[in-house]
Amino acid sequence: MPRRLIKPRPWTPPPLTDPGPTAPLRVDRLLPTGGRGPEDVVFDHDGRIVTGLADGRIVRIDPVTGERSVLAETGGRPLGLHPRVDGGVLICDHDRGLLEARPDGSVHVLVDTVDGEPLTFASNVVETRDGTIWFTTSTSRWNLDEHLGDIVEHTCTGRLVRRDPDGTVTTVLPELKFGNGLVLAPDESYLLVAETAGYRIRRHRLTGPGAGRTEVLVEGLAGFPDNMWLGSDGLLWVAIAAPRNPLIDRLLPGHALLRTLVWNLPEAVRPKAAPIAWVMAFDLDGTRVHDLRATDGSYGFVTSVAERDGVLVAGSLTAADIAVLTL
Repeated sequence: MPRRLIKPRPWTPPPLTDPGPTAPLRVDRLLPTGGRGPEDVVFDHDGRIVTGLADGRIVRIDPVTGERSVLAETGGRPLGLHPRVDGGVLICDHDRGLLEARPDGSVHVLVDTVDGEPLTFASNVVETRDGTIWFTTSTSRWNLDEHLGDIVEHTCTGRLVRRDPDGTVTTVLPELKFGNGLVLAPDESYLLVAETAGYRIRRHRLTGPGAGRTEVLVEGLAGFPDNMWLGSDGLLWVAIAAPRNPLIDRLLPGHALLRTLVWNLPEAVRPKAAPIAWVMAFDLDGTRVHDLRATDGSYGFVTSVAERDGVLVAGSLTAADIAVLTL
């Protein structure tokens, strides 16, 4: 059966240059989650790992003992998370929108419509000290199971959205190239936004003379950036879900018919993500510090990475466990 029709939009990708890894990615041990698909991993204020699973549970895990507990159940598919000081968690839920899980485990919807349309594919979220919430959406046309459709057609329907403390919701940056990971600067002067389909990370300034301006921090990545985390080491840690696909790159500047044909190929012969586990780290000027990769099958399809006090962990949309990495 033919797949959903795509609406190809021409775009010329930056040249593919790959300096290679700085070191191998080594998995020290695996932490069972009790489910599958820990798409985003974050550290809460007590040092526990928090993640959301495919069955809707929000789970907290002790990185030393592996002891885990369930904080809440969203009734949807949780993706990006932001831990709050009170023990609650902000949740980007693919199915239900922007949610909050309170410390008592109750779940409440904060945003379910944006610009008069249902909020779908909310991706990642942060909160400022005054209670302003910022979140990304990846696409308004595709769901999680068919997210590659957005990469192939490149219609750029992702967004950066602000929710003010009074509940007002405003789209600040439209037309993101699959908006994804989101990080708030330590002084809250800017946001860092990953554009998965743009192979780049952008800086959106919130304060100072350049407030409202957006610039590129890192561009021309050799892979697809996903969730991000600002570590206690001061580095921006970035999960790279997969390497760029040379065939897709060649088709993106045009070739609408060929892109449609590629998208409608049988699953067995369609372009696939190369099997790799890949994380990177940059300083806040955009200089690469770490580039860790593994192709030995020890882990794969890394969609998140977080560091705290020398402990480095990775999550995956498809794995059952969280990987503790050797840094």
